[in-house]
Amino acid sequence: MVIDNSRVLLGKRAPNVSYGGMWCIPCGHLEWDEEVRLAAIREFYEETGLLVEIKGVLAVHSNFHDPQRQTVGIWFWGDPLGGELKAGDDLVEVGFFKGDEIPANMAFPTDLLVIEELKRGGKI
Repeated sequence: MVIDNSRVLLGKRAPNVSYGGMWCIPCGHLEWDEEVRLAAIREFYEETGLLVEIKGVLAVHSNFHDPQRQTVGIWFWGDPLGGELKAGDDLVEVGFFKGDEIPANMAFPTDLLVIEELKRGGKI
């Protein structure tokens, strides 16, 4: 997760991927034998064009939105080190949103949990 000026970076999912047209916190999956922090850096770069430094774990939640498979999500804090903000990979749009501007069509219930945690903590 990247937050800038009390705004959180979100991405709109491409129409050809699951939950297409909906918004999410930039995310992805581990490759086989990939270290989880390196996967987060890779996925964030692929989806947003930003190279980030992982600063720590923000949240961990079980994901129950897909009844065929339960997953675990880990939300990391990230500080941008470089790159150019642009949608890529599974996203068609990226942008920063204040807490009261979060799109209504969020893809994942756990992203909403994390966003609510950020709001309660005064981060966004």
